[in-house]
Amino acid sequence: MTVQLPDLVPAGLRRRWRAEGVYPGRPLFDLFRERAREHPDAHAVVEPHGTTTYAGLLRAATALAAELDERGVRGGDVVAVNLANGWRALAADLAIAATGAVSLPYPLGRRRQDTRAILGKSRAVAALITRTVGDQDYARTVDELRADLPELRHVYVEGPRLPGMRALEPVWHGPVPPQDRLPRASPDPDSAARIIVSSGTEAAPKLVAYSHNALAASRGRLLLNLRAGDREPLRLLCMVPLASAFGSVGLVALCVLGATVLVTPRFSPSATLRMVAERRPTHLLGVPTMYQELLTDPTLPDTDVSSLRCVVSGGAPLHPETAARLRRGLCATVTTVYGSADGVNSHTRPGDPAEVVDTTAGRPDPSIVRLRIADEHGTEVPAGHTGEIWARGPITPLCYVNDPDLNRRYRAPGGWVRTGDLGALTRDGRLRLTGRKKDIVIRAGLNISPAEVELHVSSHPDVAGAVCRGVPDTLLGERLAVFVVPTPGAPPPTLPALHRFLLTDRGLERAKLPEVLRVLPAFPLGPSGKVDRERLDALALTPEPGNSPPSREDAP
Repeated sequence: MTVQLPDLVPAGLRRRWRAEGVYPGRPLFDLFRERAREHPDAHAVVEPHGTTTYAGLLRAATALAAELDERGVRGGDVVAVNLANGWRALAADLAIAATGAVSLPYPLGRRRQDTRAILGKSRAVAALITRTVGDQDYARTVDELRADLPELRHVYVEGPRLPGMRALEPVWHGPVPPQDRLPRASPDPDSAARIIVSSGTEAAPKLVAYSHNALAASRGRLLLNLRAGDREPLRLLCMVPLASAFGSVGLVALCVLGATVLVTPRFSPSATLRMVAERRPTHLLGVPTMYQELLTDPTLPDTDVSSLRCVVSGGAPLHPETAARLRRGLCATVTTVYGSADGVNSHTRPGDPAEVVDTTAGRPDPSIVRLRIADEHGTEVPAGHTGEIWARGPITPLCYVNDPDLNRRYRAPGGWVRTGDLGALTRDGRLRLTGRKKDIVIRAGLNISPAEVELHVSSHPDVAGAVCRGVPDTLLGERLAVFVVPTPGAPPPTLPALHRFLLTDRGLERAKLPEVLRVLPAFPLGPSGKVDRERLDALALTPEPGNSPPSREDAP
């Protein structure tokens, strides 16, 4: 069943952006095919044990597109993709785009509940999945859900298939239409190309629909800004899942820039550093927790990192101490990106000084998005004042998929997106982030920003990373818990020592001191590579010897 994906941006704005040349005006597969014809033998995808050329990727994508067309997949249908990082995941995206269908990639590691929500809400008619993910027989999970997913007609499996499913591997080597022509006309570039899955702060995954034009314009402009005029061919090592919002940059790098995308099947700091030394990327793309692991990997001092030009961090704030260690350890420029699946983007530039990178989220590129800071009534506030970040521009997605409630809550008249994030714009147009509307700990009537406390805790020399969360409390409403990963070789901090540091060295107000401390060897990560905050919440509620919540007299 074709899912309805209305565009909530006024049609006049989309026409204006097309006329201004912001949009390429061509669907993603057509852009990729043009790149493949320009340099068929160039490396498109580099993996630890192999390389796929542009010609090879084009052939695999065309073969899959022909298979999907033969099975009745039509323009507007949704095809889900749950494959590991690699050429197959990118070929699947391209094949689906070629048929005019809508790609729905989502990172490995989703369990039964999220799988039902993602495939059910999207009304996916086909799915390309990995048989086994960790300890989970994922094909069996999908098979057991088939009764709840009446629109799901075809399931292709990478690995041993179950009855009623098709093997994916033979498809890549199957017949292709003559002269690389597909049986259907190119889709409208303003039609949906990809649905991005984002858990955000919602109980169930949010599904956000993007057009071919919006994807190419937004991620393409980001990549051009990151290159900053450098004419050296872009070799992008994508540490995050290609199926994530941040990882969608990989597909656009192929289609718009004709770049080389480097990946490993799953993130590993040692495997990533081997790729850096042996495969010579120019840019790294990852989230702060990944960079913290890279910096503490014992092989880093002996790794040749001379090819790196820029380290790109997104998905969460990058603490200044981590940024400084990246500059020293990887000898590269550090660039931070603030963005989300909801259609917001602001980033620093490779030429920005460290102070700008450490204290702001850079400037939004006016060619693709405008940000406004709004009060609780939706009225724009002056520079320097804090409010909710609203975004609108060529990168704005079409809508939330089959979710009128989310469209009502997060989409405003005129095509604006309410991000739920809090921030302020400086007089020179730089964005300062202050937290999330929902991510506030209210302790005895006092509002505490976890992001502020995290920043101070992370500056402790014995702390490699910190995350703060609210803990329910019958007496005060909430208390503040902090989770820390110690710096390698350093003694784990104690709560009293941390309090002394925060009060004396950082000048933090006593009322904002964390009351629960948990020391972890590493942060638990979700499918997209970000810290799994729900698992941290569960840990915070689990009693730990010698770390019970303080009494009223002991509280800060």
